[in-house]
Amino acid sequence: MIQLQVIQQETANIIRKLQLKKYEATQEIERLVELDKNRRALLQSVESKRAEMNKIAKEVGIAIAQGNNTAAETAKKQTAQLKASISEEEEILQKLENEIHQLLAQLPNPPHDSVPIGKSSEENVIVYQNEIAIQLFEEAKCHWDIVTEKKLIDFERGSKISGAGFPVYYHQGAKLQRALINFFLDQATHNGYLEVQPPILVNPDSAFGTGQLPDKDGQMYYINQDELYLIPTAEVPITNLYRDEIIEESELPIKLCGYTPCFRREAGSYGKDVRGLNRLHQFDKVEIVQITHPDTSYETLEEMVNYVKTLLDKLELPYRVALLCTGDLGFASAKTYDMEVYSAAQKKWLEVSSISNFESYQANRLKLRIKSKNQKRTFLAHTLNGSALALPRIVAAMVENFQQKDGSILLPKALIPYFGADRI
Repeated sequence: MIQLQVIQQETANIIRKLQLKKYEATQEIERLVELDKNRRALLQSVESKRAEMNKIAKEVGIAIAQGNNTAAETAKKQTAQLKASISEEEEILQKLENEIHQLLAQLPNPPHDSVPIGKSSEENVIVYQNEIAIQLFEEAKCHWDIVTEKKLIDFERGSKISGAGFPVYYHQGAKLQRALINFFLDQATHNGYLEVQPPILVNPDSAFGTGQLPDKDGQMYYINQDELYLIPTAEVPITNLYRDEIIEESELPIKLCGYTPCFRREAGSYGKDVRGLNRLHQFDKVEIVQITHPDTSYETLEEMVNYVKTLLDKLELPYRVALLCTGDLGFASAKTYDMEVYSAAQKKWLEVSSISNFESYQANRLKLRIKSKNQKRTFLAHTLNGSALALPRIVAAMVENFQQKDGSILLPKALIPYFGADRI
């Protein structure tokens, strides 16, 4: 969440920045400022009445000691009246704080000043593109035909078992999944990330902490009986490891990675290009997460982008890096880079990773704070995460781009030790 004190200090600027993110927040922010003014006045009133009660309590003691029962009884009645008034004001105060929290929870994270202004993905800025060009032979096929013919993936049986968007991986298709997961995890741990195997079901507090609630409530699968959500990404459980904690500054940066299956309802995506592996309800992904000092989080963002670029380089895929404009940014992100690989058979770019800096937005929801080195103060951490990488579209691009006339699929050199052969 945006910190309330930031809204108070930069009211007009926050409204302007959220408008760039296609969110009109004028009424909510004006209401927040008004509610906070009332909250402060009530707090002051409650504190004043408590001080008055303490003063009267001393007077009661003196009156009783002096045998002045009339004065003591009068003072006790004043105390009872003050206590009742405080109780009423505290009830109003709780309602104010609940409304403030609900309004803050609905506001997205303002974009960083370095984010290009734009209304949609059409205005994202390509900041890098490698020089790999794929020339396919005339009879080249799209991945959904190749994996079906070679019996690597069965979309129909997956649909029979669960529904569309839940493929079954067979033999070398399953082996390729495992090879990619192990490759991504080994690369991450080699680069200083600590591997974590987290739960894939999370409670509402965890979903709220990373910003999935209330923004993506309809996009997550929910188990009503147990009040648990299937995770849309490992970002949720891994970042929540530090919810309600204070971290020593000397522990930073905290670098974590983890493999999980991911589950997304993809509500509203029907009718789009959802063929094959392009859009699934269940898929595998390795995620990287960092918790950093606010002063270094944007250096960390660039470092994470460069790291994911090395993965794509080793997979020998054509790819580009897009800096998202304000209108295309996610709800909780202050700045995001998308990594896209080129699918030569489909003749389109496929997003395979988003790498984001959330600044203090998630940390404020998580109550995740850092204790300064001199131990004199605490402050909110900055959190970042990125896909490193999501498997479905990587597999789609590899199958299409590396297909050969003899029907085989060549594999990049870096993956051969994990797969055990140089081709499918």
